[in-house]
Amino acid sequence: MTVMAERTSQMSVEEFETIASAAPETVTLEFINGRLGVKKVTDGDHSTIVSWLARRCMRTRPDLDLYQGQGLRVDACREGRAKPDAVLAPEAHFAGHGEWADPDGALMVVQVTSYDSDTDRRNRYEKPAAYGQAGIPLYLLIDRDSCTVTVHSVPDRQVGGYRDIRAAKFGEKVFLPDPMGIELDTEILKDYVR
Repeated sequence: MTVMAERTSQMSVEEFETIASAAPETVTLEFINGRLGVKKVTDGDHSTIVSWLARRCMRTRPDLDLYQGQGLRVDACREGRAKPDAVLAPEAHFAGHGEWADPDGALMVVQVTSYDSDTDRRNRYEKPAAYGQAGIPLYLLIDRDSCTVTVHSVPDRQVGGYRDIRAAKFGEKVFLPDPMGIELDTEILKDYVR
């Protein structure tokens, strides 16, 4: 285990991108804070939640696209690579950007927790810090472990993370502030947890 920890801390972004491009479709690789992260393939409930959110966003904001699988360059000096479950951006924003796009122009990133061992560290701490530092206006965490929806807003580009964090239980209404300006009724999310 120590050898792996040393190796991941010395890995360059170029090495990571080479490894990630050869990864099987059953996993998604990320590189945040110099650490290699592995996300297993999503389950049906996970995908259904992302589809539910896409429909809500597109009804309210048809000028936007909800991208799934779009990688973003994050972390200090854009040396990290994250693959959120979804990225909300203006229509056709990521056309021609390739696998790892600059996060400028992304309005919201979305994570739906998976039932794996490092979801706590990755989705609740590392990703909000990286997305906030990248200046992405909103980070929406749909947490199936705690049955909560957490809206992170007002990114802090200097320190990382977000200055405003609001959590609600599944079943409550959640407001996504500007640049979205929409309210979500999260009652249906209770159906998609184990």
